[in-house]
Amino acid sequence: MRSVAVLAVDDVIPFDLSVPIEIFGRARLEDGTAGYDVRVCGENSDVSSRFFAISAVRDIEFLDEADTIIVPGSLSYRSAPSPRLRAALRRAHERGARVASICLGAFTLASVGLLDGMRVTTHWMAAAELASDYPRVRVDPAVLFVDNESVLTSAGAAAGLDLCLHMVRRDYGSAVAAETARLSVMPLTRDGGQAQFIADRPRSEADQKSINPTLEWAESVLGTRITVSDLAARAGVSQRTLIRRFNEQVRMTPNEWLQTVRVRKSQELLEKTDATMENIAHQAGFASVAALRKAFRKTTGVTPQSYRKAFL
Repeated sequence: MRSVAVLAVDDVIPFDLSVPIEIFGRARLEDGTAGYDVRVCGENSDVSSRFFAISAVRDIEFLDEADTIIVPGSLSYRSAPSPRLRAALRRAHERGARVASICLGAFTLASVGLLDGMRVTTHWMAAAELASDYPRVRVDPAVLFVDNESVLTSAGAAAGLDLCLHMVRRDYGSAVAAETARLSVMPLTRDGGQAQFIADRPRSEADQKSINPTLEWAESVLGTRITVSDLAARAGVSQRTLIRRFNEQVRMTPNEWLQTVRVRKSQELLEKTDATMENIAHQAGFASVAALRKAFRKTTGVTPQSYRKAFL
């Protein structure tokens, strides 16, 4: 049996806290025995959230022996963890424990330094904050979860379910994970590379010399052919300067940004309209349906048709 410590801190997000308890607590091996010993741990015996309080939480000393540590999100996610909690998480990581965050819990791991140099994810609404607060962390705002072997991160809400099922599959195989998913009445179909359902587009974080006006112009004519030269001319700078500002402000190349917003436009049309693939490709600025499908799958991990089914 493997042990799982679920960290409970003040202002913990209830769904994030319950997800690992639900998934790991339901996992049963082929002989019917429990796959995990799940404990909720905290620095205090009483932990409050926005909606309720939890009592008799096990002390974080359990982090020193747990095989897996789950860090849920907190509404106070930008508050630094206490020195005691920081030390406990560092010790756990150094001895080889698997550490995973759900949603905004990535901020806790980043503040401890466990995400430095890694590709990670979090809820798309907080991805820019995470990248800005921790520049040594490579934030991918699009995916559901990222598995770095000993450190894992997930996006918000339901992506935590995907991450926990992924860990069950890693530990005990697909059959146990599939049965756990069935008991939780959810499909075992989404992998980490599938995209989050994102409502915004990458924007510049700069206050001065911002390229946001250029980005807004490009989106207004997205159905036309747009080149890097066009973007540079619109911004009134050289192509070299434009590329540098994109890297500094948006953390993408111009072409990467264009593909991202074209895919986002395609997502909106797939979610909200019955438009044909040909029409969607045209409105999003793709040269062909084949180009749309290739870019869409590369960005989201699924086909446009599969994506649309999620909104039927």
